[in-house]
Amino acid sequence: MTLIGHIIFLLLLQSSVLLAWQDYKDYQVYELTPRDSSEESLLRKLAREKPQRDFLGPTRWHNESTVRVMLPPEEASSLVSLFDSHQLRYRLLIKDLSPLVQAQRAENLRSKQRLQLPHIDVLAAFYTHAEINAYLDSLPERYPKRVQVKQFGWSYERRPLKVLTISNGDGRRNKPVILIDGTVHAREWISPSMALYIIQQLLDNYEENQELLQDYDWVIMPVVNADGYEYTHSESRYWRKTRKPTTDPDCVGTDINRNFAHEWGHDAGSSSDPCEDIYRGERPFDQPESQVLRDILLQYSPRLKWYLSLHSYGNYFLLPWGYTKNLPENYQDMMDVAEAGAFAIVHSTNGIYSYGSTYYVLYPTSGDTADYALGVANATVAMTMELPAGGFSGFDPWVSHIEGLVTESWVGVRAMAAEVIRRYPS
Repeated sequence: MTLIGHIIFLLLLQSSVLLAWQDYKDYQVYELTPRDSSEESLLRKLAREKPQRDFLGPTRWHNESTVRVMLPPEEASSLVSLFDSHQLRYRLLIKDLSPLVQAQRAENLRSKQRLQLPHIDVLAAFYTHAEINAYLDSLPERYPKRVQVKQFGWSYERRPLKVLTISNGDGRRNKPVILIDGTVHAREWISPSMALYIIQQLLDNYEENQELLQDYDWVIMPVVNADGYEYTHSESRYWRKTRKPTTDPDCVGTDINRNFAHEWGHDAGSSSDPCEDIYRGERPFDQPESQVLRDILLQYSPRLKWYLSLHSYGNYFLLPWGYTKNLPENYQDMMDVAEAGAFAIVHSTNGIYSYGSTYYVLYPTSGDTADYALGVANATVAMTMELPAGGFSGFDPWVSHIEGLVTESWVGVRAMAAEVIRRYPS
């Protein structure tokens, strides 16, 4: 290839990358306030009808609570007319999402230019899956007696799915385990940041946290949905599901948090429609990523005392069950653990967390990871933590928000870990 041909090739490649990135031009964000159950039902119906209407955050609303919806330009006019015809209360929050998405992307890229990878500063940027894996791989050299990295499998697009085990290095085997995962849903960028912050607290701030490792090992998987997460960095910021094709050629991906074989497909807790965000898949564990997480849960099952899945957003500690209003036998014990976290946060920052069963506090789910961890993997305590909202949709905090979100959340995680260790000594 000639020099000119090479330059033209590079320019075309750069242009294709820029064109591939979804800029959300003329996407609008509205905030709605349903006043009664009929208006709540209408909003849920609208959310189910077309996946392009992206209802952001929780979909179980209480009187006078608010919900945000992101609309593509071809949907905005007709849906606003429908709001008016039903006399729904709403207001336009963002007229054009594009400048904000572009500004956040530019801010993150600038922040990473100042860093010396594979070293990462959790508070300074959001990192890609490859960057996170490189960081994990660098840790055994820095902490040879306390850290082990293991690859448990591959994503659909053949990205390595890695897990970090942290101990105090005393050589004791078969300690009880705290297992934490992040990024089950791709667009929840604060989730891997929180997982990385926990890692750095346990390693870099070991003196302050050594009692958390004296009798327990911590197993942490920062990114479960590697393909979807990478897709949010390279192409579409608000993607949620995996990237494996479905039976519908127009709709890609499955919700990992509906793909587990515990009450899979039960009633209204998931969807059989591949175009919906809560699509459960054709069968349980038909996603490579859910298979890997299942295998991790089962491997540590005999020692698994606390399973914690990091999500956003909403300020919730969500306990099993999600599929039924019935409660598990050890529900009160799990509530006590969640209460320890909620109280610690409110005393530290005045942050308010709700806690209780997923079915009651948020909405029905089926085939989710926490239910599987408790019902099949026999975790003593299983929980989903919905981290606080950030940014303009809730899922998109600015880099400058990271520190406040993860430091507050660590107060709760640390308090809950201490309560688990106290209740269930080795």
